[in-house]
Amino acid sequence: MIATAADYAWFTFGRFIYDEYTDLREAYCFTLVRGLTPEQVLARTGAEGFPPMGLKELIKAGVSDLGRSGSGYSHFFGVTPISDWAFIVEPNGFMGVLPSIAGRLSAGTRLVSHFRNVNGQEDFLWMEDGQERLALEPSFSDIDSFTSWEEEFTEIARQVEFDAAHSSESFFAMAEYLTGVKVTPELLEQSVYLCGVAPNSQ
Repeated sequence: MIATAADYAWFTFGRFIYDEYTDLREAYCFTLVRGLTPEQVLARTGAEGFPPMGLKELIKAGVSDLGRSGSGYSHFFGVTPISDWAFIVEPNGFMGVLPSIAGRLSAGTRLVSHFRNVNGQEDFLWMEDGQERLALEPSFSDIDSFTSWEEEFTEIARQVEFDAAHSSESFFAMAEYLTGVKVTPELLEQSVYLCGVAPNSQ
């Protein structure tokens, strides 16, 4: 059965109601890359490795100043394997939707990423071997009239019953449709994440 926005209402309205998850709900970037190990993700992003963390530690570190000092912005993330995919979690991050970094991560494979920040800005990115297949910023345009990726988006939106009023949850469903990976509370909470800080890439 194909996932819809309703299948991901738990992230916004359900289980994650505790203080320790508030920051993740409000600002996150989730990225899936097929065929990479966590170590390969660190290598492709040029990240400095940090010890593994659980979700609560990851969120706390992600909203701190870890990796953000100095002259340039850098990207803190955790990554864990899920079947044949690397699952990258960025609390308060956006590395996964940056074409410069996502292009390297997607070399020879598929990358699907979605992002939301505290201001309500959202992005969705699908890349194949360094090439953009779909890129959406619904918070800055009327998604019903978005034409740059009309063919790709129209079919996926139809399959997942895209709900513009719940675009964050719809992006979860789109990511599942493109990867086959279902993100669940248990997956987020029970995973151990290899962590890294990647330099900014212009």
